[in-house]
Amino acid sequence: MKIIISLIAILLSVLFVQLGSGSLGPLDALSGKSLNFTSIEIGLIGSAHFFGFMVGCLITPILISRVGHSRTFASLASIGAISAILHMVIPDAYWWIILRVLTGLSVAGTHTVMEIWIQPKLNNKNRGKITGVYRLVDISGTLMAQGMIALLEPATFVAYNIIATMCCLSLLPLSLTTSIPPNLPHKISLKPFMVFQFSPLAAYGVLVAGLSGSIFRMMGALYASYSGLNIYQVALFLIFGVLGGALSQIPAGFIADRFDRRYVLIGFSVLALLSCVLLTSINANQLYFTYFLIFLFGGATFPIFSLSAAHANDFCVSEEMIELNSSLIFTFALGAIVSPFLSGSLITIFGPKSMFILIGFGHTLLILYGIYRMGIRPTLPEKTPYMYLPRTSAIISWFIKSDDKD
Repeated sequence: MKIIISLIAILLSVLFVQLGSGSLGPLDALSGKSLNFTSIEIGLIGSAHFFGFMVGCLITPILISRVGHSRTFASLASIGAISAILHMVIPDAYWWIILRVLTGLSVAGTHTVMEIWIQPKLNNKNRGKITGVYRLVDISGTLMAQGMIALLEPATFVAYNIIATMCCLSLLPLSLTTSIPPNLPHKISLKPFMVFQFSPLAAYGVLVAGLSGSIFRMMGALYASYSGLNIYQVALFLIFGVLGGALSQIPAGFIADRFDRRYVLIGFSVLALLSCVLLTSINANQLYFTYFLIFLFGGATFPIFSLSAAHANDFCVSEEMIELNSSLIFTFALGAIVSPFLSGSLITIFGPKSMFILIGFGHTLLILYGIYRMGIRPTLPEKTPYMYLPRTSAIISWFIKSDDKD
């Protein structure tokens, strides 16, 4: 309990960052619709966020080594707050694309700082407890952020000022903590395509996770709004998706640690494909069935990243785990950068349901590729423990460093 108390400041900062960043994507989509942005422009705004996210993962360790943890965090949180405020100063889609690069950089950078701050406090005895609390705070913040959408009026200064306030609030706990920031525990040698060498299936799984997650986060609110749902129903739509993803992590981990992970990965992709087919086949005004299907969609798609990461880690030794998981984040970001733009283009041509057609197509290919890989490569008898990994920064891999195997 003492160790959790000592980390309260960091956990509060995590919560405020998630409240701000988790609500910004849906708000941008709804605000863009209100301001008559095209679906392609809204998709580009979402893609810009994940481009900034990838840049943030790369440069934040360098910034920390030069100016320290606190200054880096303060600078990046300030960038996030300023970028949120500036949205309504110039309500133009291409201006927002620039701002979302900055907010993506801010989100990845602030999470990187916080996860580096936490890592030295982990050992074999407390690792499960601390990472469990961290994941709980992370997913709670994401859920609350979706609920905030019901309270934020699109395309208004007030709404973006509230998000900026969350960014500013994240500064307070860390600036007041007496906890001493650690040194960088490891110098990351970035090998972007390392995961393709260890497991091509895991690499493609992470790409599909990036496709599913980024489209849902950025375009999900747009789909719900175009389908005739009001702002409160849009918020519930997003909440059920995130809730399904959060609750499915436990059964996903239980199954993945007992069976061939490729079967599990294919099984979750089959459920994802089924949910996409059904979502494209029904009228969104069938509210309760729509909520159930998006709950199933979240439950099927959210664990794909962690399942793929666990499968890839089965093939590496502990010394390679940090670089491998950094490669996984990089690969996830590649899928996440391209997908909102593709989704926005399809929505322009075919309508909002085409976003689930795109996601379903990605999972269809993952199913077929998984079956192919099972035919040419045997499974390993030894498995690394499954762990839910928030896609927050490249540093998250330190949470599951080889100590967990002892």
